[in-house]
Amino acid sequence: MSVQVLYTAQVTATGGREGSIKSNDGNLDVRLALPKALGGPGGEATNPEQLFAAGYAACFESAIRHVARSQGIKIDQSAVTATVGVGPRAAGGFGLTVALEVSLPGLERSVAEALTETAHTQVCPYSHATRGNIDVAVSVR
Repeated sequence: MSVQVLYTAQVTATGGREGSIKSNDGNLDVRLALPKALGGPGGEATNPEQLFAAGYAACFESAIRHVARSQGIKIDQSAVTATVGVGPRAAGGFGLTVALEVSLPGLERSVAEALTETAHTQVCPYSHATRGNIDVAVSVR
């Protein structure tokens, strides 16, 4: 598979899940904390699952808008909520699950579902990367 790279992000993590992350351009500089559900202190710091959910939600919402524009469909409002779960896999190690909930008020449900399906199967790079690796459930509300 060949990708023509148009942009490259670079982030350095130190200290693992209880450390920090910083992008090479300084736009991202945050502390990390292990969530209470995983035995950590939680608190006022983020974690890798929240960051993954944020990236996937933003990218997926953008992919839906791209598909709509390419089909001449006007979207006034849209939102994508990504819920990312982490836990042990039956085969060992840990795995992720993702649920994407799409909101496209003002569009007929069938149109919203078609846009969402095309974004998921053809456009969103996060969907391409997770396919076959992570269980991703997509729904339109």
